[in-house]
Amino acid sequence: MNNTTSSSSTTQQSRASAFLASVETPTRKVEKIKDHFGKEIPISEYFGCMTFGLAQMREKLPKDDYTHLMRTLDQSKKLPKDTAESIASAVKEWAVSKGVTHFCHWFQPMTGSTAEKHDAFISIQHAHHSELRVIERFTGSQLIQGEPDASSFPSGGMRSTFEARGYTAWDPTSPLFIVEEENGKTLCIPTVFFGYHGQALDNKTPLLRSVDTLSKDAVDFLKLLGDVDVKKVSPTLGVEQEYFLIDKKFAALRPDLLLSGRTLLGASSARGQQLEDHYFGSIPSRIKSFMQEVEFELYKLGIPVKTRHNEVAPAQFELAPIFEDMNIASDHNLLTMEVLRRVALRHGLVCLLHEKPFAGINGSGKHNNWSIANDKGENLLEPGHTPHQNLRFLACLSVVLRAVYNHAAVLRAGIASPGNDHRLGANEAPPAIISVFLGSLLEDILNSIESGKALKATDEQIIDLGVSQIPDISKDYTDRNRTSPFAFTGNKFEFRAVGSSQSVSVPMSFLNAAVALSFRESATELRDLLKKKKRDEAVMELIRKVIKETKAIRFNGNGYSDEWKAEAKKRGLPILSTTPDALDVLKNKKLTQFLVDTKVLTKEEIESRYHIAVERYVKTIDIEHTSLIEMVGVYIIPAMEKHMKLLSDSHDSMTSASLKKLHKGRVDEFEKVFTTVLSTYEQFLAKTEKSRNSHDEHKRMWDIVKDLQPASFKLRDAVDSAELLVSDELWPFPKYREMLLAHNLT
Repeated sequence: MNNTTSSSSTTQQSRASAFLASVETPTRKVEKIKDHFGKEIPISEYFGCMTFGLAQMREKLPKDDYTHLMRTLDQSKKLPKDTAESIASAVKEWAVSKGVTHFCHWFQPMTGSTAEKHDAFISIQHAHHSELRVIERFTGSQLIQGEPDASSFPSGGMRSTFEARGYTAWDPTSPLFIVEEENGKTLCIPTVFFGYHGQALDNKTPLLRSVDTLSKDAVDFLKLLGDVDVKKVSPTLGVEQEYFLIDKKFAALRPDLLLSGRTLLGASSARGQQLEDHYFGSIPSRIKSFMQEVEFELYKLGIPVKTRHNEVAPAQFELAPIFEDMNIASDHNLLTMEVLRRVALRHGLVCLLHEKPFAGINGSGKHNNWSIANDKGENLLEPGHTPHQNLRFLACLSVVLRAVYNHAAVLRAGIASPGNDHRLGANEAPPAIISVFLGSLLEDILNSIESGKALKATDEQIIDLGVSQIPDISKDYTDRNRTSPFAFTGNKFEFRAVGSSQSVSVPMSFLNAAVALSFRESATELRDLLKKKKRDEAVMELIRKVIKETKAIRFNGNGYSDEWKAEAKKRGLPILSTTPDALDVLKNKKLTQFLVDTKVLTKEEIESRYHIAVERYVKTIDIEHTSLIEMVGVYIIPAMEKHMKLLSDSHDSMTSASLKKLHKGRVDEFEKVFTTVLSTYEQFLAKTEKSRNSHDEHKRMWDIVKDLQPASFKLRDAVDSAELLVSDELWPFPKYREMLLAHNLT
């Protein structure tokens, strides 16, 4: 009895001390940049101070070298050696002046995160009398190419483990940047990562390929529309990032959070998000201090973060930047996630980027605001002020509809992950069925074009298209549909189904490829129509044709409803509910051929990504299941045994018959729950061991989704019921109310 009391006291003390520490953690003050007079300087004066991009190169490089660099970028020519040396010299001079001691090639292997290997700027120079002198040195070859060991990075079968050679190559379109930490500064060079035979071993290379292909095919299409002077089309992207913050002392007491990034157990708090008072609510001071430091670090890195606010769930927040060139936006989002995690620790917090860290409340997404613009800076998905601009808008809109309609299954595969499975389709996030929301007015306009009828609106926002047979169209005349995975929001599409922990490079390269092929197919059809009709008539006929053939992908209703699932099936839309369903799409050569046709991925690279995704799914869930088994077997069951003994001892010590009878109800209830926990635990153990005997990862993936996951959820339900009965001093883990609501006290 004494041992039990001592053990339970220790458990309670650890949780209590973690709670008190979370409340008492002092707010960290952000040291802003100040001028000579000690006055804080405005953001505009230090924005991008830790970056070295094309603007800095134009300022620092000799004119000829900058011209050679731009020719390299515009015409895909090789960078002259002398120019590379000149750039490296300017970069080194700038970096060393900032206190940088090391540099690294910063790349995006197919782990979904980033990687880097640091090298010092120093070099050994031999002086007379055999003396050695250390100097700072950085060459053009070090800037342009590196050779990290590639054997330990996933390749999906494209190379053997003993084939270690891999290369990183500088991406000059994305700025170099300095990562600044308490223990030093490092110059990071954004690079692609490829194998000895040129295979893409990263997520950045396919994205860059997709951007190039989209530009070429869009330019060809726009020239047919009459934009004869267009030279380039660029996809743009603004990535909204959702995340959770909890005190790191709580995280340290949760094996599941440490190992898998989400809680595998935990009963819902009596107060969650049902009062709807957290969304856009007042930001607690400790959290605001964290946000201010995050923004300070991001501004120095040239990341134009604009918005911060509380999200729907308690302890959930969001930041959003202004849109940028897609490649830079992708790099910046990965950097943003790194900064969020790093700065959180400085404030005694842990940033959780998992799509569903807590059951029963909203998960986190990464809303990708995607659009396309020409080299004049005109947004091609924005209604304009002239008949031609509006006709172009409708034509580009129809191209995107065709892309999503034809390639919905692969777009779904691009957002597939174990974490996203917990989020997609719940009453908080878009469903796993890909559809497009346009809004009622734009929907009416497309229906009118399809039928050949005109539609006349009277609102002052209406822009007159001015072309016969084309109705009036409104700019941003639409409500938002949070249940749509791909929603038009006035001048862009919001791809809402992307997971919060994901690299956006994968879904965006798939989307770019789909749109590029749609531009190509539409251009072929338009050329045939132009042989028979005048340009405006030919364009309208193409728009009408595409509107008809893609009608099934448009849906303005409630994506959460069961009726929509039935309707989507009736329409023939792909319904891929789980990651295994979605990943199997990558094995379908017919469905993935567009990625090959647009030169975004080779057949070998597609196959490799399938194998990597399957392996990652199995390993991720296996880590979760191993953690769950440990938590229940080593922590929960012993805690329940102690509680059972307390109940039994208490019952035996009672002298009143009536009190004993009443107390027997508590004992019986707990015995029933305990029996359920033990039986479901044993069943889950047996299923897990049986599955692990298989060496076929594809089979294991399907075993997980069909058998193991339902069993793990059943075990969780049983344990969560026990949490509500076991004495609080015996429960070994921080509870939801402690983790999610403590920030309100600071």
